[in-house]
Amino acid sequence: MIHRTVTPRSPRVIASVVLLLVSLAALTTLCVTLRIPMADTLVYRAEGAAVVGGTDLYGFTVTEWHLPATYPPFAAILFVPTTWLPIPLLKVAFIAGNVALLALLVHLSFRFAGIRARPWLPLAATALGIWLEPVFQTLLFGQINLALACLVLWDLSRPEGAVGKGFALGIAAGIKLTPGFFVVYLLITGRIRTAVTAIASFIGTVLLGVLVLPGASVDFWTRRMFETSRVGKAWIVDNQSLQGLVARVLHTEEPGLLWAVPAVAVALLGLWLARRAHRAGHPQWGLLTAAFTALLISPISWSHHWVWCVPLAALLLAERRLCLAAFVVALFTARTHWILPHDGDLDLHYPWWQQPLASPYPLLGLAVLAYVGVRTRRRRVTLPSQRTHPGLPNPARPADRDHARNSSPSGGTSRPKAGGV
Repeated sequence: MIHRTVTPRSPRVIASVVLLLVSLAALTTLCVTLRIPMADTLVYRAEGAAVVGGTDLYGFTVTEWHLPATYPPFAAILFVPTTWLPIPLLKVAFIAGNVALLALLVHLSFRFAGIRARPWLPLAATALGIWLEPVFQTLLFGQINLALACLVLWDLSRPEGAVGKGFALGIAAGIKLTPGFFVVYLLITGRIRTAVTAIASFIGTVLLGVLVLPGASVDFWTRRMFETSRVGKAWIVDNQSLQGLVARVLHTEEPGLLWAVPAVAVALLGLWLARRAHRAGHPQWGLLTAAFTALLISPISWSHHWVWCVPLAALLLAERRLCLAAFVVALFTARTHWILPHDGDLDLHYPWWQQPLASPYPLLGLAVLAYVGVRTRRRRVTLPSQRTHPGLPNPARPADRDHARNSSPSGGTSRPKAGGV
């Protein structure tokens, strides 16, 4: 008779699989019951259709919110395959694809943080990560934030000198301009080769757009990229950038220099801290500082752009900052900005005590910069991968090395914002 040995970890794996299945079932039930419109997916499909049909890429609007295209022509070319599927099947594909991308982001985040996790931990993290507000909104809008984060995190966490490092970053910047901020981070940290590769890759996306869509390319690069109003209203609670915070605090739709001056200061501070973190032997914190600085200074950072909360929580977990990691997860799950009344222009009339609830992510972003400032006052410390952690394998043990490797149920907005942003 063959006796099967059951390891002590098996119950955790089973529990994690069950948790993931329950989480996916709950997500599916919400999507079907509420008939989630996935507005951004429809914008992407319309962009692909404009490429195929030769119509004006930046002249249309779709959905009941009249959403326009806002990405460079290269992105529209990549969206052509979305026209090959009927809309119901396309929505299913986007939901399934984003769940898979979340699992990939969890894996990349653990590797980035130096966590050599047993199988149960990434399974559980994926199951719970679905309900992080930025991830959840990405799923419901049918967004591409998880794909962009995976491209950047995979590329920049590879070893220095890796073949083609920077190429994926350039592709991400070609799809959506904001990842280009990481090129500045590479330059100030002396990684010229990677930065040049990213710039060359980005230029390649621009040239491909010019080749396939010459008219749309001229239109975008000379006019549309400067039309911030196409993206959406900066003052609404959906916008979790520094500009959104300032606009709501000052009760004004156009904060102007009252936002621009602090934004420049935060950009310079963030880059300086990222450079100091990198030079002090904390490259993980350098990369995250650049990511959160970009989210802060962008004129508009919708709440679903903040999927970088996943690697942030992973890095805090790896460094055994358990309370801070739990706080980050709780903050990005709480949805305080959706709890507040936000119909019409109510966003501009919050009293002082509601302001922190209306802008949790930019406040967290500023707190991350402050934390990195304190964290990097000391020189290199023990790397996360050299530490042990309750529930995580000890990387020093050979046995453990085998295991290395705008309407929504969340209370989200139903007001118009540009799709594909």
